Amino acid sequence: MSLRVRVPAGKLPQVGGRALFEFDDKSIALFNVEGELYAIDDSCPHQGASLCGGRLDGRVIQCCAHGLRFNLASGYLLNSKTFKVANYPVEVIGDQTFLVIATEEVAP
Repeated sequence: MSLRVRVPAGKLPQVGGRALFEFDDKSIALFNVEGELYAIDDSCPHQGASLCGGRLDGRVIQCCAHGLRFNLASGYLLNSKTFKVANYPVEVIGDQTFLVIATEEVAP
């Protein structure tokens, strides 16, 4: 199952920009790269540093604490398929933008 969370228009970054979006207990970093929106957890999986303020190079964000670089589209650490930051699909429906967040189903 998944949950669609509407992102307020004021939280959407301009082209080349970034913004933080808080939802429940999550802090999500939004990036607008050449008109394409990407959403990842703001916390680096290494030691929890904020990724939103890192150096952005195309679709790659670099953690400002230790220099780890993550692909915004996949969430994976560059040159790795084992270490990643959570990323979320972004859907635009009409004039509204949504993050798609997977939810865990609880067995009865």
